[in-house]
Amino acid sequence: MATQSNQPLPQGYQLHDYTIDKVLSSGGFSIVYLAHDEAGSPYAIKEYLPAALAVRAKGADVSINSVENLAVFRHGLKCFFEEGRSLAMISHANIIRVENFFRANETVYMVMQYMRGRTLQFHIQRHRHEFSEAFIRRTFTHLLNGLREVHANKLLHLDIKPANIYITMEGKPVLLDFGAARQALTKDAPKLRPMYTAGYAATEQYTNQDQMGPWTDIYAVGATMYTCIGGIHPQPANERLQNDEMVPLRSLASGTFSEDLYDVIEWCLQLDPLSRPQSAFELQKALMKDSIEWRVDVQATDVESTLTNRIKATLNKKLF
Repeated sequence: MATQSNQPLPQGYQLHDYTIDKVLSSGGFSIVYLAHDEAGSPYAIKEYLPAALAVRAKGADVSINSVENLAVFRHGLKCFFEEGRSLAMISHANIIRVENFFRANETVYMVMQYMRGRTLQFHIQRHRHEFSEAFIRRTFTHLLNGLREVHANKLLHLDIKPANIYITMEGKPVLLDFGAARQALTKDAPKLRPMYTAGYAATEQYTNQDQMGPWTDIYAVGATMYTCIGGIHPQPANERLQNDEMVPLRSLASGTFSEDLYDVIEWCLQLDPLSRPQSAFELQKALMKDSIEWRVDVQATDVESTLTNRIKATLNKKLF
């Protein structure tokens, strides 16, 4: 069934206690809406609607496009619901907060906090040449605070990348979209292919998922830092296993960065899981160092202040 057959809920549609305002994003797995409650507070609502398995041709209800896909759809729905329940237990400034989750229209919805901002991917495309080492160290040290909380709850993200990191109006990084996390345990549903992004997925996501752990997310963090500096993602890990031709980050950098930062990123991108930082905290320590120059609470430099102001100016424009 063609993806374009999936119709979003219309503007003004009443979904439980929320009114749909507009579509924020639409992909092969879900649709995300901007909505508001009776008090007028804005929320982002994510609807489980895998295009390969189900459609909404008309009306509000979701229907399976084939009887053969029923079991897979139900399994994915169950995982989506469990993801919402797990994330609702996590309250951290650097993790998207899940406020509610419920069943309706023969599918499941996840209600999340709505924040003004842009993805890190957007800022890489627009402002990469203004990124300083202090900005990268600070941003990822804060992001790792949130990732530590995720791992403490025995969850993995498994799809960290620039598009899944949000930079708020205040410059705070927030980890988004845990859609891949629930796929770590889908061995009984082979038709639900593992969800990962080439260039950011670690070797074990391709070869041996039994080896996945916090170090798997660390690889993706390293790949994201690589992209912040180099402007491109690293060579996909499955290709590196056959013929490692990953472009050295030093040759891609447009700014001035320390050898230490290059070394930290290369450490994260080791193909052997045991050769990477084994925890988010271990990587945090490497990024923070014991120098006042790189402490997370260091006052922003003039360059950083300029970048922050530029981000805010961008966000003050209409985002959607």
